[in-house]
Amino acid sequence: MAGNCFQNNDTMNRADWQCGNSTDAGKDNNSIGEDGQRGRVIQPLWLLIVEVVTGVSVLSILTLCAIAGLRRRKDRSSGRGVPWTRALSWKENNVISIDDDLLANVPKISRQELAEACEDFSNIIGSSHETVVYKGTMKDGREIAVVSMSAPVHYWTNYVELYFQKEVVEVARLSHENAAKMVGYCKSSDPFSRMVVFEYPPNGTLYEHLHDVEGCQLSWPRRMKIALSIARVLRYLHTELQPPFAMAALASSSIYLTEDFSPKIIDFERWRGLVGKPLLSSGCVVNGGGGHSNGVVDSRHVRFMDVQANTFAFGVILLELISGRASLSKDTDDLLEWARKHLEQPGEFGKLVDPKLKSVGQESLGIICNVVNLCIDAEPSRRPSMNMIGAILEEGVDTSVRDS
Repeated sequence: MAGNCFQNNDTMNRADWQCGNSTDAGKDNNSIGEDGQRGRVIQPLWLLIVEVVTGVSVLSILTLCAIAGLRRRKDRSSGRGVPWTRALSWKENNVISIDDDLLANVPKISRQELAEACEDFSNIIGSSHETVVYKGTMKDGREIAVVSMSAPVHYWTNYVELYFQKEVVEVARLSHENAAKMVGYCKSSDPFSRMVVFEYPPNGTLYEHLHDVEGCQLSWPRRMKIALSIARVLRYLHTELQPPFAMAALASSSIYLTEDFSPKIIDFERWRGLVGKPLLSSGCVVNGGGGHSNGVVDSRHVRFMDVQANTFAFGVILLELISGRASLSKDTDDLLEWARKHLEQPGEFGKLVDPKLKSVGQESLGIICNVVNLCIDAEPSRRPSMNMIGAILEEGVDTSVRDS
């Protein structure tokens, strides 16, 4: 131990003059100790800052969640919130809102009143898998046709109900002398039923008079008057209504005749399509027969294609009027295939004429055949509008010849 510098006066210590730096060394050691203490104080300060920042952030998030919860509860109590349930499917996760006033301007008829008019729904004049059509007489003497939807309750979702109501509004807006008027609709829950009611022309369909009735019921002038009337109502539907209206299935069987042989169109096929569209029950609201993407339909494209389809169908009806042949028949060739070879040669127009007709206006026949060629063009965009077709027929077709 000799030569060490201790603080006591041990005999083993060095001389004081040799330990002159001991005091400075002690000071240095004290300085190092103080610096160490300062270092240990800095580390808890950083931790404290982090904790404070974290705590403030968590508190802010909790405060925002609490405010949002209070607002949602307030909205629910005031009735502004949208009720929700656990979604089991795409349909259940989407809320369809139906305006109770949508049908406010369309007369509603009770099921009981229709049952009385249609002899307890026993007077059936047409049926399919999707619809049943009854004939009846209202208390005021009007003859009616009642279209009843053949759909079970579980099929009739909010989507179908919304589509049904929109179709009722769509058809109810028609107002033309050659379009059968919608009398009203029926909506019942017990028993479940959805029906639409039309005025019913009592003289059968154009198809029946052309193809089923023995003898020639329709003379040439009368057929020309019917052609002009159909052209006028289609012009009204396609160009005067906004948005345009297209028949779901225009054919001679959808044209009914009054006692004076004035034509009235009734779009029964529209309601068959409503029940038959598989997309409706799966939650996709569609309109017309066009394509769709994610349940959304380009309505302008659908309307254009439906209008062009009506124009084509009108050309076929004109062929039926002049030839007396049905568009499809097991006894004869397809009407269009048979007619095209004669339509290509103006000199062969006469071969298209119904042999039961006693007299025919040759100029009117030529105009009708030219219009048919325009209507049945394979390219829909090249078919003229019913506005143009109506003008051609009104200017060139003669209806003044006395019936024979």
